[in-house]
Amino acid sequence: MDGGDNCVSPTLDLTMHVKSTGTPSRRQALLLSAAGAASLMSPGVWAQPSAAVYPERAVKIVVPFAPGAGTDAMARLVAQKLGEVMNASFVVDNKAGASGAIGTQYVAQAPADGYTLLLVASPFTTVAASLPSANYDPLRQFTPVGMIASGPLVWAASTKLPANNMKELVSLARKQPGVLNYGSAGAGGVNHLVLELLKARTGTFITHIPYRGVAPATMDMIGGQIQLITGTIPALLPFIKNGSIKPLAVTSAKRSRALPDVPSMAEAGLAGIDVVNYFALMAPAGTPAAIVSALNEAINKVVSMPDVVARFKADAVEAAPGSPALLGHFIEADYRAWRNVVKTQNLKID
Repeated sequence: MDGGDNCVSPTLDLTMHVKSTGTPSRRQALLLSAAGAASLMSPGVWAQPSAAVYPERAVKIVVPFAPGAGTDAMARLVAQKLGEVMNASFVVDNKAGASGAIGTQYVAQAPADGYTLLLVASPFTTVAASLPSANYDPLRQFTPVGMIASGPLVWAASTKLPANNMKELVSLARKQPGVLNYGSAGAGGVNHLVLELLKARTGTFITHIPYRGVAPATMDMIGGQIQLITGTIPALLPFIKNGSIKPLAVTSAKRSRALPDVPSMAEAGLAGIDVVNYFALMAPAGTPAAIVSALNEAINKVVSMPDVVARFKADAVEAAPGSPALLGHFIEADYRAWRNVVKTQNLKID
């Protein structure tokens, strides 16, 4: 999450307020008259919501996945806490389907008034980069609001695999091209593309087998049908702890506090590979800067709350406060990096 931390300037609040008692002064009357004339001449300006009164009604946070998923759980936590901070109602609306594309398209087409937001995770960029059918542009159709949290995946292997670290895995893959089988949560997702990134960097060929989620892939690896997977740390940690699978490395440039004994990609001899799953809020393109700024300020307060920090620790992610501009830099870099992987590996995903 490198990049400048430039602040978004709030728009000017043109609303004039007069005390409810007494008669307005001549100056106040003139100002109100001028404001009324301006509203008639420039209706577009007056149609912009004012951050001074936002939100006036319930704000919908769309989750493009089914209830119960990690993204859904994060959205419900964020909705509750944003409601507390902004003294308003934030509700979660699940619109699942097409690897997250249905809900994402819905928000892209929603009014840019701050009342429809999108809770995104890594599929927001990986699916757009790899699936032509996604039919949305993460850079042009959305306004970054704020990053929430991020954390790495973990490379895990069958206990029968004769490789105990990434160097040994790469060596084995080079000796036996196509023999090793890797299970992902589905074609075009981050679990799939992190394998393609490894293959591109190391010149190896490992067979990709898509599943409907990490859980069935994990069971097949324990059963011996496949040898490798990546997954979020919370999803795989119970199996790591009971010895059913063995960790090889986390996908980030630094170690995870949830797996302090597992090396990072740099320590594993693969410097430059830094893959994280992230959670962030996006809004439709054109959402007023003042509203984006108000939401961003609230998000940064939420992620610093002690109970939220404790929840993040349990989920093996870390708070990632920052400006909308910082999130924008991250989203663009992530999307373009995955587009490059798709092109380099000549992936054709329907």
